[in-house]
Amino acid sequence: MEEKYYKVGTIVNTHGIRGEVKLKATTDFAQERFAKGQLVYLDMDQSQYQELVIKASRPHKGMWLLTFENYADINLVEVFKGHDLYVSGSQRQDLAAGEYYYDQIIGCQVVDLNQTVLGEIIDIFTTGANDVWTVQLTNGKEGLIPVIADVVKEVDVAQKRITIDVLEGLFD
Repeated sequence: MEEKYYKVGTIVNTHGIRGEVKLKATTDFAQERFAKGQLVYLDMDQSQYQELVIKASRPHKGMWLLTFENYADINLVEVFKGHDLYVSGSQRQDLAAGEYYYDQIIGCQVVDLNQTVLGEIIDIFTTGANDVWTVQLTNGKEGLIPVIADVVKEVDVAQKRITIDVLEGLFD
């Protein structure tokens, strides 16, 4: 059986000259995912993964700065720009009820309490208090859904369907 990989971030740039890269994380578990000694897989070419071991990491201005073992020079990591980082399926931990991985939420159809289709989740970002889901609305605009109990009423990842209560002013 072929191993499945899950995206945890995109390398957007280098940082400094000592092999550090700037990563836009797409995982809820960045602290654990990017801890020293963790394995990640760089997607260099469709389904060709290069194994990397994290040497150090730190949050920086909404991003993560990472260095990898045996890559201590900007010239070695320059080619990583624009590529995605993944973890293997075996590295994913089981989640408690009501918790979801980003890839389970992105692509879900969003409906209101009357089951009217509102759009599709296209991105997730984290604020200090809660996650916020970006939805591509059926009218072509984008809307933001705060992931709080007053708004998100049901998440069915098996059916890729999320039911929300459209509070007044939510998509204005």
